[in-house]
Amino acid sequence: MAAKKKFHLGWFMNFTPDEWERPLTSAGGQPWDGKFFIDWAQQMERACFDYIMIEDTLMISESYGGSSEAYLKHAIMGPKHDPAPLAALLGANTTRMGVVATFSTMAYPPFMLARLCNTLDHICKGRFGWNIVTSGENLAAQNFGMDELPPRQDRYDMADEYVELCKQLWGSWDQDAVVLDRATNTYADYKKVRPIDFNGKYFKCRGPLNTAPSPQGRPAFVQAGGSPRGRKFAAMTADSIIAPSAGIKGNKAYRDDVRAHAEKAGRNPDDIKVLFVCSPILGETMSEAQDALARIQESPNYIERTLAGRSSITDIDFSQFDLDKELPPLTTNGEQGSLDAFAQWGSGKTLRQLVMDNVSRGLEGLVGTPSSVADYMEQVAHEVGGDGFLITKPQTTLVNRKYITEICEGLVPELQRRGLVRTEYTKKTLRETLREF
Repeated sequence: MAAKKKFHLGWFMNFTPDEWERPLTSAGGQPWDGKFFIDWAQQMERACFDYIMIEDTLMISESYGGSSEAYLKHAIMGPKHDPAPLAALLGANTTRMGVVATFSTMAYPPFMLARLCNTLDHICKGRFGWNIVTSGENLAAQNFGMDELPPRQDRYDMADEYVELCKQLWGSWDQDAVVLDRATNTYADYKKVRPIDFNGKYFKCRGPLNTAPSPQGRPAFVQAGGSPRGRKFAAMTADSIIAPSAGIKGNKAYRDDVRAHAEKAGRNPDDIKVLFVCSPILGETMSEAQDALARIQESPNYIERTLAGRSSITDIDFSQFDLDKELPPLTTNGEQGSLDAFAQWGSGKTLRQLVMDNVSRGLEGLVGTPSSVADYMEQVAHEVGGDGFLITKPQTTLVNRKYITEICEGLVPELQRRGLVRTEYTKKTLRETLREF
């Protein structure tokens, strides 16, 4: 019997409070020393996840209702601490799993970002990844001296050049430049370290980078491209793509489109792993799982929390729309892909129905026992063609140890028994792990 095709697993998380308002919590939303997240990453590593991805944004949103009230009341998209120190902690306290951090091309001068990523790849011993974002919120732009974001096309044009500049900086040291020749007291061969003299449309940099070459040479690239221009950027750049789920048919169309863009750009599409965001809701029985779903949907402020979250990443105020009517056609300079996945254009569903659908992030068969959810994930992976899933907490909830354990010690072992996900790490670097199958 032929072996089943394996798929990859990651986890989409952010440096925010745990589920502080519930009885069974780790630390009641405090402290911010990273220990909870170290435990989380170590539990994931025992389950052989490919990577943990630390999401980030750079503002306290006011998109929903024109106020920060809902965001601060419910800890939605904030408070959020800086992902770089946490990535260093996670890298130093794991040995095989990848650690990915989100850094915006809007917020960092390219030289500083290249240096930061290089340092983190050293700390992670070749397991670091950069989640490349251009930022999608005007309030974030205003925190960096701008009145508003540039249009999406311009942001991606700038990102193309930004990434190229960073790649040249990472290449400004040959991998064998550090010679450690004690006979001549030579640390590095200066002939193997050179300026890059980059002079582009948007950026200018002399170089070379002032850090030694990292184990991977450059970090693994992760990117979330939802709009047509974003998909093109991701297909040309990324080693792994974060994709919003939009049902089996929508997921397959997305992956096929990315792979076509990659092939057109001269890349091997198999080098790009598209991971679809999903939120399994598990129980020992189907009834228990359905009860867990109902508790989320019936929890106080569920609708407000969901819509405030959608408002934050799309820069659209969903409080202005009637819950019992369909959404009008909408476009955004924010995350268009997330908007499209949420809105389910053409489905005929009201906004209230969309909110109720959003708990498990666009895939309907993820509520059940570990066995039934594994059945559905296997079906999705087969029909979509790969490449895997990016687990995240159910919509509106804050993360807790119970959910982490349900995934890592309930669902993943079931997937492993079926031969669908890895049971051990065989590669040293994150890029190698992603390309193993």
